[in-house]
Amino acid sequence: MTGRPDDDRRTGHGPSAPDGDHRPARRQGTSVPRRLDIDREEVERGLAGLVLTIVELLRQLMERQAIRRIDQGGLSDEQIENLGLTLMALEDRMTELREHFGLSPEDLNLDLGPLGPLLPRD
Repeated sequence: MTGRPDDDRRTGHGPSAPDGDHRPARRQGTSVPRRLDIDREEVERGLAGLVLTIVELLRQLMERQAIRRIDQGGLSDEQIENLGLTLMALEDRMTELREHFGLSPEDLNLDLGPLGPLLPRD
């Protein structure tokens, strides 16, 4: 024994918590709350924002690819029409979902620090 009464030899840890349990005591100022205050709506909104950000990124990539294919002349008029209608419907649905979750287009544009924004600004 080291002569320090707060050593707990049974667990191999240093000082025990004052309430008698044998876990190491926490230092002052570093306590972790036993219960997290989580707002369900805020978590839902955050998750929806993340998913919609990914969908918006993919939508913009598909739109750019479609424009490249149109410019290269690789699509028929019917394919161009179908592609345009599909992309417009997807954009409309994205707008509905953003409004449902109270998100703006700017909310979906993650800041990547030195790389700049994830989505190009129009």
